Amino acid sequence: MTIPPANLPAVQRRGLMLVLSSPSGAGKTTISRLLLERDPNIVMSVSATTRAPRPGEIDGRDYHFVGVERFRTMEAAGEFLEHARVFDNFYGTPRHAVEDALTGGKDVLFDIDWQGTQQLAHNARADLVSVFILPPSVGELERRLTTRAQDSTEVVAKRMAKAGDEMSHWREYEYILVNSDVERSVAAVMAILAAERLKRDRQVGMHDFVSRLRGE
Repeated sequence: MTIPPANLPAVQRRGLMLVLSSPSGAGKTTISRLLLERDPNIVMSVSATTRAPRPGEIDGRDYHFVGVERFRTMEAAGEFLEHARVFDNFYGTPRHAVEDALTGGKDVLFDIDWQGTQQLAHNARADLVSVFILPPSVGELERRLTTRAQDSTEVVAKRMAKAGDEMSHWREYEYILVNSDVERSVAAVMAILAAERLKRDRQVGMHDFVSRLRGE
C-alpha cells in the first residue's frame, strides 16, 4: 500500500525526488502515468522547455513553455534545479515548486535524462532516488518507437542513434529496471518508493513521535 492505514499515527516526512530515466521508448512515460494514477502522494515535476507544445499539451500542466531568452534568464538567476539541452531544445526544473512539495511531504516524480540526474545528484543528493529503465532488447525499443506514431522516421532514427549513449549511463543510477512488462515494472517502482519513504532521515517527525511515545 502507498498510504498508511487510517488507525496508524502519521509521522511528518520530507518528500523525495523520484527520477525515472531511460532512452526514449523504453517505457518511462507509461510507468510515470500509472504511478501518478495509483499513488496520490506523488506529483509530477513540471519542467520549463523551449520546445513547441505537442497536440493536447497544456501550458502549466505538461510543461511551462517558454522562449529561449526567458529560459536563459531563469538559468542565469539560478531558478533551475537541473537543466539540459535535449536534441534542439532546452529543458529545466524550476527549483521553488519542487522544494515546496518536498517540505510539504509530497514526493516529486521526474522524467529527465542522465544529464539532469547528475545535476540533481549534485544539487540535492539527499532527496534523490534514481531509477534507470532499460528496454528488453534493441529491437523492442525500435518497435515501440515506430508503433507509437508520435515521431517521423527521421526522428525515430535519431532517437535510436542516441539510445546507446543514454544506456551507457546506467551505472550512475541507484536502481536498474528492465521493462519487459509494464505492470511488473510499476510494482517494482512502487516497492522502491515504499522502502525509500521509510528511511530514517526522511522521517523528519520521528524524533518528536518517539519522544511522545517515551513520555518525554
